[in-house]
Amino acid sequence: MPLYRHIAEFPALSTETLAAARGTASSLLGDAMNRAGIMAAAQGGAGRDSSFGVNIRLPFEQDANPVIAGDPKLVNFRYFFTRKVQFVKESDAFALFPGGWGTMDEAFELLTLIQTGKSDIHPIVMVEADGTGYWEPWQHLCETLRDHGMIADADLNLYTITSDIDEAVEVVRRFFLVYHSQRYVEDRLVLRLTTQISDVVLASLNNEFSDIVRSGSIEKATATEAELATDDNVDLPRLAFDFDRRSYGRLRVLIDRLNDTAE
Repeated sequence: MPLYRHIAEFPALSTETLAAARGTASSLLGDAMNRAGIMAAAQGGAGRDSSFGVNIRLPFEQDANPVIAGDPKLVNFRYFFTRKVQFVKESDAFALFPGGWGTMDEAFELLTLIQTGKSDIHPIVMVEADGTGYWEPWQHLCETLRDHGMIADADLNLYTITSDIDEAVEVVRRFFLVYHSQRYVEDRLVLRLTTQISDVVLASLNNEFSDIVRSGSIEKATATEAELATDDNVDLPRLAFDFDRRSYGRLRVLIDRLNDTAE
């Protein structure tokens, strides 16, 4: 089936992409339930050695899929909320494939955490098989929320919908071209970068994104005392500014602009 092929291909490609982008080993953290082979396809694509499983104890679905079953990297959870915490806390990127209520729950939970700043921004890609239109009604719902003023138009920038596996992997790859990570230090948002940007690019960012800066401007910075004390990526170049802490969809676009400078 096309969906199964997508599910198997994405982890194999994306784990390699993340490892190259992050400069460290990358693994797939995935639902371990044995649902019609869906997660077996995903974890089989990544390989057992590169897979972690987060299973949920249910009376009608007790067994993990055969790829991860019996592996010490399989963790069983009693509650959905603790399992979702693990998903979000330990992941650098997110791919959602067609599923039922649980998929919708995880999608909206993830977007809510990022939209409200309770989680750092990460690349999010919704993948479907070509011609199935699974995510189309979901997108219409999000646009309805926007049209009624319940979410901002910029919030739609927080995710990408595609039926192309190469595009899905590219979303993950591009996210980490220049952007590396973020941290708040004394109420200022610090963006760590893989490479320094030019003064021309900095001026362009200040011009385009002044609406999300509460005071001052976006500035080049060095590692703060707090970062030095914890040896937190101290050698990376940085940008720092007084972010308004509500325009996370716009912040996602700012990260895109940073990554555009690499090409």
